[in-house]
Amino acid sequence: MLSFKVEDLQPAQVQNYLYYAVAPRPICFASTVDKEGNVNLSPFSFFNLFSINPPICIFSPVTRMRDNSTKHTLDNVLEVKECVINIVNYAMVQQMSLASTEYGKGINEFEKAGFTMAPSTLVKPPRVLEAPVQLECRIKEVVKLGDQKGAGNLVIAEVVVIHVQEDILDDKGNIDQQKIDLVARLGGNWYARITPESLFEVEKPLRTLGIGVDALPKSVRLSMVLSGNDLGRLGNLETLPTAEEIDQSMHLPAVKEILDATIGDAKTREIELHTLAKRLILSGNIKDALTVILL
Repeated sequence: MLSFKVEDLQPAQVQNYLYYAVAPRPICFASTVDKEGNVNLSPFSFFNLFSINPPICIFSPVTRMRDNSTKHTLDNVLEVKECVINIVNYAMVQQMSLASTEYGKGINEFEKAGFTMAPSTLVKPPRVLEAPVQLECRIKEVVKLGDQKGAGNLVIAEVVVIHVQEDILDDKGNIDQQKIDLVARLGGNWYARITPESLFEVEKPLRTLGIGVDALPKSVRLSMVLSGNDLGRLGNLETLPTAEEIDQSMHLPAVKEILDATIGDAKTREIELHTLAKRLILSGNIKDALTVILL
């Protein structure tokens, strides 16, 4: 593995490594106004949700690498402490990218990119009507992180109104992760699209206390078949199988077939049992998988 001290790298090198590695990043498509009422619309991928009560989002316009100048969005939120964070989905990603063009001050990116301005409820900046979710925000604070080129400025924004398009909701009124069709920022020109095919669920260990990977026998931890993800799911079980449960698994047809075919060949037996366990893990039968492994 290569290792680099940041102090030995050029800023462009640091940018390259971090942009590609710290990804995917959600996109804050921020609409703002200056004190004269001029509208600006620009995307930022240094962005995330940081609090629920109060609801706080933070995004960071960095100073330009070429000349250390600030972006219009930052200038605007320092003048008018309000913004709208418009969430970007696939249907608007190309227009969003066009809005990132460095147009001159006073040029309205809504018009340049072909978006529809919708009036906000409690703040001055308009919303992007095409965005699936629009968050009206008041700026609590702007934290300057440095004076050098590429330094960030944390815009701490409190959400005061949430607008949600109805067609992305499920039958319970919640946002359906498979309908919203989000996109995320990667390095360079790369983006990611969150499609139903790319989604997967990971059971959160909040209601249970998992035994942990360290509680698994050494032969399991060092398995030639099981992956780290497999071990993580096994470690999320609350208890190890009992001796009785392990004995019962011997009578399963698939297990019995392996045991009969590998008499006197312990290595092959272990590989075959671990392979069967992996299939059980993939199908969600975690306890059965561990029972098979421990035969």
